[in-house]
Amino acid sequence: METVHKIGRRKTAVARVYVSKGKGNITINKRELDNYFTTPTLQYKVKQPLQLTDNVKSFDIKVNVYGGGVTGQAEAIRLAITRALVEINEENKAVLKPEGLLTRDPRMVERKKFGQKKARKKFQFSKR
Repeated sequence: METVHKIGRRKTAVARVYVSKGKGNITINKRELDNYFTTPTLQYKVKQPLQLTDNVKSFDIKVNVYGGGVTGQAEAIRLAITRALVEINEENKAVLKPEGLLTRDPRMVERKKFGQKKARKKFQFSKR
């Protein structure tokens, strides 16, 4: 098996994932997973597709991620890993799809409109 390259996005975060056979090392921006995501919740989000398919120790994963915050980055990585696992083995799709891991979350920040304070908030109205 050669390296599988996939992209995952969430809000403004973009993750490029390179999956290859290995011992289960996950490197994010040239740092270990535990150093990059310090909270157990974010680490779980990244490992979730691997745990559901019982592939925690079978692949080495190299990730380049930029943009967004820590949660958006973790979920972008999760989507990219899920897509890579489906490409490697089509049977993984039956396990990952019911968990909602193949769905790209389309929610983005709404743009600010001119003549308003924020996207929906208006400037204070003064009658006199």
